[in-house]
Amino acid sequence: MRVRTVYVSGNLIVKEDSVPLRIMDRLQKKFPEISFRELDPTENMPEEKTLNIIDTVIGIEDVRVIKNIDSIVTGKVYSLHDFDLGFNLKLMKKAGKIKNVHIIGVPASMNDDTALEGVSRAIREMR
Repeated sequence: MRVRTVYVSGNLIVKEDSVPLRIMDRLQKKFPEISFRELDPTENMPEEKTLNIIDTVIGIEDVRVIKNIDSIVTGKVYSLHDFDLGFNLKLMKKAGKIKNVHIIGVPASMNDDTALEGVSRAIREMR
C-alpha cells in the first residue's frame, strides 16, 4: 500500500490531546512524499476508501495501529460534543463511505520525541 495522505487529529488547547498535532511538522519533514493534513472529525471527514489517521488514544502505553473500526469504543451520543472520531468512522463505514482505516494511536501521556519515533515506525510499516 502506498500512503499518500495521513490525517492528523487532536486539539492543541488540550495537552492530553495535542501530541499528534505537535509532531505533525516534524513528520512532514521526515516523510516529504506524504501529505499530513490536520483533521477535525466534527467537520468534513474525507471520503476515501482507505483513511490513514494519527490520533490520541486513551488507555494505551505505546504507539499502536488500529485497523478494526469495530474495536473502537464510543460512548453514548447526546450532543455534538459527543460526536468524536470513533463515532464518525463507524457511521462512515456503515454508510459505505470508507472501507479501511489505519489509526496510528498515540498515548496521551507520551512525550513528543518518543511519539515521533513510534509514529514514524508505524508509517514505515504501512508503506
